[in-house]
Amino acid sequence: MDEHQPVMVSEVVAQLAPSRGGLFVDCTVGLGGHARALLEGGATRVIGLDRDRDALELARSRLAAWGDRVELVHADYRDLGRILDARQVATVNGALADLGLSSMQLEAQGRGFSFRRDEPLDMRMDRSSGRTAAELLRDSSESELADVIHRFGEERYARRIARAIVEAPRRSPVETTGQLAAIVRGAMPRRRYGRIDPATRTFQAIRIWVNRELEGLDGFLEAAVRRLAAASRLVVITFHSLEDRIVKHAFRALERSEEVALQIVTRRPLVPSEDEVEGNPRARSAKLRAIERLA
Repeated sequence: MDEHQPVMVSEVVAQLAPSRGGLFVDCTVGLGGHARALLEGGATRVIGLDRDRDALELARSRLAAWGDRVELVHADYRDLGRILDARQVATVNGALADLGLSSMQLEAQGRGFSFRRDEPLDMRMDRSSGRTAAELLRDSSESELADVIHRFGEERYARRIARAIVEAPRRSPVETTGQLAAIVRGAMPRRRYGRIDPATRTFQAIRIWVNRELEGLDGFLEAAVRRLAAASRLVVITFHSLEDRIVKHAFRALERSEEVALQIVTRRPLVPSEDEVEGNPRARSAKLRAIERLA
C-alpha cells in the first residue's frame, strides 16, 4: 500500500496553515497522508477519525513517529462533536474532511468496492457494523433500488438495472462484485458502453447507500465550523457531484447565517493540477472547498 497518494496535499496545507501550530482534526484520516502533511507543516497536535479499522491501523503505523502528538479514533466523521466533547476540546485550529475512498479500500481484497475482482459484495467502510451491499440488495424492492441507483449514481438506466438485479436471485443470489457487474452490464444498451465501465455509476450508488455517505453531511459541516477557533478553516474534498453540491450549498447557507461569522474562501472549488492528475489519476474528480471562521 505504499503507493497510496493523498489528494491535493499542498492545497490542503496552504488552506489550513498548520505552521501556526495548534490542534487540527482530520475527520477522515484514512492512511494518514494529510495528517502527516499537517504535522510536518507545524501542527502541534492532530486528532484523526476514521470508521475503517484497517485504515486506522495503517495510519497508526505511518504516524508512529509523532508519538502522542497524534490521536487516532475509530469513529464516523459525523461524530466529531461527541469525540471533541469527550476530550474537553472546545475549539480546533483547522479541520479537514476528505470524502473519497483510499487506494487501500479500493484495492484491498474482500472489501467489495471494486468490480475489477470477483469478491464478496460487502462495500462497508466500517466492517464492524451495518449491513453489507449483498444483504441490502437481497432485501430491497425494485422501486427502492431504482431510486438509489438514480439518486446516488445519477444513472439514466436505473430502472432497467434495478429490475435486472431483482430478477437475478431467481437464478442465483447476487453475492459478489462480479455477479453485480455482469448484471448491470447486461441491463445496459450496448450503445451506452464507452470509456467508463457501465457498472461504475451503479457501484458508486450502492456504496453511497451502504455507507450513508450523504446522510448528515450538511449537519457535520455546520457542527465542524462551530468548532473552529477564530481565523481557522474547514477544508472539504469531494469526489462526485452530489457531495460537492451539498458542500457548496451548505457553505453558502452558513456564510449567510448570523449565528457564526464565516467567509467562504473558495468561491470556485480548487481542483488538482495537471501534474497531480497525471501522477495520480484518481485525483481527477477531486474538488476542494474551504470556509473560514472570522471571529
